[in-house]
Amino acid sequence: MTATPTRSTAAVWRPGDPVGDRRFLAIGDVALERGGVVPDVTVAYETWGTLSPTGDNAVLVEHALTGDSHVVGDVGPGQATPGWWPGLIGPGAPLDTDRLFVVASNVLGGCQGTTGPSSAGPDGRPWGGRFPFITIRDQVAAEAALADALGIERWHGILGGSMGGMRVLEWAVAHPTRVERALVLASTAYATADQVAWCQPQLLAIRSDPAFRGGDYYDHEDWPVTGMGIARRIAHTTYRHEGELDDRFGRRPRPGEDPLGGGGRYEVESYLDHHARKLARRFDPNSYVVLTEAMNSHDVGRGRGGVASALQTFTGELHVAGVTSDRLYPMRLSEGMVAARPGTGLSVIESRHGHDGFLIETGQVGRVIERGLTGA
Repeated sequence: MTATPTRSTAAVWRPGDPVGDRRFLAIGDVALERGGVVPDVTVAYETWGTLSPTGDNAVLVEHALTGDSHVVGDVGPGQATPGWWPGLIGPGAPLDTDRLFVVASNVLGGCQGTTGPSSAGPDGRPWGGRFPFITIRDQVAAEAALADALGIERWHGILGGSMGGMRVLEWAVAHPTRVERALVLASTAYATADQVAWCQPQLLAIRSDPAFRGGDYYDHEDWPVTGMGIARRIAHTTYRHEGELDDRFGRRPRPGEDPLGGGGRYEVESYLDHHARKLARRFDPNSYVVLTEAMNSHDVGRGRGGVASALQTFTGELHVAGVTSDRLYPMRLSEGMVAARPGTGLSVIESRHGHDGFLIETGQVGRVIERGLTGA
């Protein structure tokens, strides 16, 4: 029997936690695709390198669901986790800061410095459950306002994986004259029924936690970390390949525990428990809900005549890369983008790690970047 996840208020992310080397920029109101606005939006971002006098060397890196602006760098004051894409930004790296100005921002609706559910609303109280429904297109609208404020009229390139890849495509289609090259990794042109289906139990787990309180839990001691922990366990299982999990853990019990009627855990259960606890230390359950629903909304062809028609509007260079063992964003979705837009480049990332291969196989990803984005 699997051990029941426990609710704990220890080592849980709270609004106002230190934010490391992030910078902050007020971009004003963001009008939403479904109506209404998010007023007085602040965007948290980090940069590497120097913007050229003509502004033609800027690259935007887009993070995935629980990522943030800290793409590379160590743990330090105000930064609880190391960069999530190590080795890819810096002098001589695939994103070579001797040539490029690299920007990464925290997404609208997030919890790492950009306006989201934990931010103060118009009445001074946290938005909580009142935070409006946002789409991937709304997130890109906020990023476009950031680019304007930074003086970037046209990106030399934009790249990202998973939810980040969704935003790359939206940039290319919504702002085709502002993107020279687009690189989409382990992602899709639209959220499939399978992806939405995996998200539903995650959303239900968080919303069913008694501590969720409709999203208005910030003034309470107990937070819905049990529900988010269950959601993370479900999600993380889809991020890895079943063969890898079986090879790594098999049916081994956790040392000192007896899963055969003794209430103990198998090693794979302990692994999932670890990732649930880890996320609680750095992420807000409300943001998990808001961003998951934004991912469900993703369809680059919505209102644009379908995916193929939408992709034709982008006249820059589009390159997609899929991971061979990805069961959440399988290779067929990358191949489908190539088929929908002739001239699109395709790379295959060989990995046994599943969807997370785009984060783990940094050597291969670096070569994909050099081939498909930087023109090196």
